[in-house]
Amino acid sequence: MTAATPSPVPVDLDTLRTVAAGAYYDPHAVLGPHVGDGAVTIRTLRPLADSVVVVTPDARVAAWHEVDGIWCALVPGATVPDYRIEVTYGTTTTIVDDPYRYLPTVQELDRHLVREGRHEQLWQVLGANVRSYSGLMGEVRGTSFAVWAPNARAVRVVGDFNHWQGAMHAMRSLGDSGIWELFAPGIEAGARYKFEILGRDGSWRQKADPLAKGTEVPPATASVVVESRYEWSDEAWLAARSQRDPHTGPMSVYEVHLGSWRRGLSYRDLAHQLTEHVLELGFTHVEMMPVAEHPFGGSWGYQVSSYYAPTSRFGHPDDFRYLVDCLHRAGIGVIVDWVPAHFPKDEWALAQFDGTALYEHPDPLLGEHPDWGTYVFNFGRPEVRNFLVANATYWLEEFHIDGLRVDAVASMLYLDYSRQPGQWRPNQYGGRENLDAISFLQETNATAYRRTPGIMMVAEESTAWPGVTAPTSAGGLGFGLKWNMGWMNDTLRYLSEEPINRRYHHHEITFSMVYAYSEHFVLPISHDEVVHGKGALYERMPGDHWQKLAGIRGLYAYQWTHPGKQLLFMGQEFAQQGEWAEGRSLDWHLLDDPWHRGVMQALRDLNSVYLQTPALWKLDHTPDGFQWLASDEAGLNLLAYARYAPDAPTAVVVVNFAGVPHEGWRLPLPHGGTWREVYNSDSEVYGGSGVGNLGAVVAEAVAHYGRDWSASIRVPPLGAVIFVADEAGPGHELGTAHAG
Repeated sequence: MTAATPSPVPVDLDTLRTVAAGAYYDPHAVLGPHVGDGAVTIRTLRPLADSVVVVTPDARVAAWHEVDGIWCALVPGATVPDYRIEVTYGTTTTIVDDPYRYLPTVQELDRHLVREGRHEQLWQVLGANVRSYSGLMGEVRGTSFAVWAPNARAVRVVGDFNHWQGAMHAMRSLGDSGIWELFAPGIEAGARYKFEILGRDGSWRQKADPLAKGTEVPPATASVVVESRYEWSDEAWLAARSQRDPHTGPMSVYEVHLGSWRRGLSYRDLAHQLTEHVLELGFTHVEMMPVAEHPFGGSWGYQVSSYYAPTSRFGHPDDFRYLVDCLHRAGIGVIVDWVPAHFPKDEWALAQFDGTALYEHPDPLLGEHPDWGTYVFNFGRPEVRNFLVANATYWLEEFHIDGLRVDAVASMLYLDYSRQPGQWRPNQYGGRENLDAISFLQETNATAYRRTPGIMMVAEESTAWPGVTAPTSAGGLGFGLKWNMGWMNDTLRYLSEEPINRRYHHHEITFSMVYAYSEHFVLPISHDEVVHGKGALYERMPGDHWQKLAGIRGLYAYQWTHPGKQLLFMGQEFAQQGEWAEGRSLDWHLLDDPWHRGVMQALRDLNSVYLQTPALWKLDHTPDGFQWLASDEAGLNLLAYARYAPDAPTAVVVVNFAGVPHEGWRLPLPHGGTWREVYNSDSEVYGGSGVGNLGAVVAEAVAHYGRDWSASIRVPPLGAVIFVADEAGPGHELGTAHAG
């Protein structure tokens, strides 16, 4: 009896043709190896080939053409061998690997976590990840592609490796997870690609990878396969960071827009030049405006298209790692702006990703920002929330970022944000609170703090929403710090007045202490305050050149000694005269002017005094750290207050917003002894008039403003002086305030 000849695993003609077109939802069910009828059927898609041979470690098996470029071979046996495909086109023969012989790279647990919205390292599963496999025929390197597109009919990968024709790289659907997956041998780091998605409407759309780790330089829009080879050198920084609480330590932040600090610099250029500058100034942290890829430079990074890719404008993602590493090795923390509130409508990016409202909320009353012309994320959808929460952990873990400043939090919290009646939809209880966004922010903060000890989450939140920095366990949003927009607005409005008129606005400069401990605050003078016609700080200060610079030096001393952390936008350290523009460098030539250099020297010395004086930062978030010594000297435009810290000398600050000095003004003091003048913004070294107190004053037993001790001092015009007690005093009544 003769054994029957094995037959190939059957597939109907329509399915074969759909597979050949790259439009089948499960190409692995047809292509690749399939065991049956005493042999292994191997099908491969090789359009226009003249011949195809399946090569195993033991044999060469010729394939025959079935239909539309699909070739079929039968390999004897019941076990799938390691194999390659030998393809001949005319006189050219090549040996290639078969993407359809590999098991899924996204495991069932991963798919479950994605469905539940709980995959905290999503970037290791979705997107493009370089992998290698060993076999009898040698090691195989390639890239696994995976994308969430639950409403797609088919998905394929297109790129420069297949001439942007994706039929030979069609992906398989992984069921109800909505994930499509393919391992593509031979595709290495540097390859450009997109996903080509067949929507339910029958249209193909080419989309950038939502989890791409790299991109082309805009205006080009393809994603780029990235494999990090960076070796970090900041182990000491990370170890120390994990042991400290950044919210209670000293914190002065230099905010920078990488593209315009000095035009034309790469990440590696910035690593040296920016680090040197910030180190010289004595800031503790750098805050970078958004570095995630964005198509339009004029958005300053606030309209993000690739949330997992540092912008390619300045180099490779590993070059960005080098920048962070250099800052860390210099002892400087790194905060990055993060923008989960909205995303642009570019058709090649997240918008209508699989032909439906996927990342954006499908209801236009909930899913669009009328002011910004952008989409709003569907914060209630588990996979979308997961995309964003994992993105926060991605920046913290993959790039060693020390904190995220979350942009436009208010726009997420309120359903009626910037909307008129009839343009928004109430929540299930009839209120204006966005319950899904609140839950998302709480989850993001809780996850970030749990996974990465020592980091900080900072909210740019411009309303009086309660509990922004309260723990999530107490119903708060769970941020560590919040920008104090009220302080910023009141202070800059007050300083815009002529000194002679400031007496009528004195409450504006003292009001911040009424609510200073309602949240854990950062005091910002940010990029938003030096654009859009507002002018630089220099332009907003009244008076002549000398008075403007004196006013700026005095403002910084007030800001650095007020309860809360500090943030200053680049260029203001030397009193840039013109408004910031992202298309040009800062006006570094101003440092040729000794008075502008004086402002920078004053800020450098102020940072030094700040770091050496725990009373100025140790108790920023509790009333125990502050007392008014004189708060109602409106006629003199003057403030005096004390700052305290446990087991540390007390600091006393006097700020004069008047354009004239005050000679012989009696300063009430917390206790007796010698008080050293450790900082004077009016020092002649800075370009000031030199009105000071010869280095120290001695307290006299002269009662004044309810204090038993006082001293007669000279108060400089438009300036501030800081005194520090020679030794820790006998203590004070914690939490009380003494107004003059």
